[in-house]
Amino acid sequence: MQENIQENIRDIVIDEVLPHAPETVWKVLTSAQLIARWLMKPTGFEAVEGKAFTFQTTPGGNWDGVIHCRVLEVVAHRRLVYAWKGGDERNTGYGAPLDTVVTWSLTPVEAGTRIQLVHSGFALPRNESAYTVMSGGWKKVVRQLDEISGEGK
Repeated sequence: MQENIQENIRDIVIDEVLPHAPETVWKVLTSAQLIARWLMKPTGFEAVEGKAFTFQTTPGGNWDGVIHCRVLEVVAHRRLVYAWKGGDERNTGYGAPLDTVVTWSLTPVEAGTRIQLVHSGFALPRNESAYTVMSGGWKKVVRQLDEISGEGK
């Protein structure tokens, strides 16, 4: 008999208008040096489809704290998508296995750029702790991205 455990899949969605040109926001989204300032320092990042890169965060339990990413889609000044995986099967709570996708969409609007961030694929209850922490964390990240985008003016 097949066991059917229904997981609830949740997404984090942040939708904001930043008072900067899409080209400016794109530069901040795709420059490794700038990513290090608003998110975490990436290792091996390039905005090239298929490119693998990592982030290092705080380890927990059996998890080494490495987030494994791969660029899935790049549309210059419009869309950047990457896989975001981490965690360890033996962990519950912080550091539980995470297999998600981060999508950044940029749309030019009169006031600047509409930025939509969708971090999708949180399997609840397993990813409850990551979902809760990152829901607040991504809001701060977008604010920092906005500040850094404004520095060149």
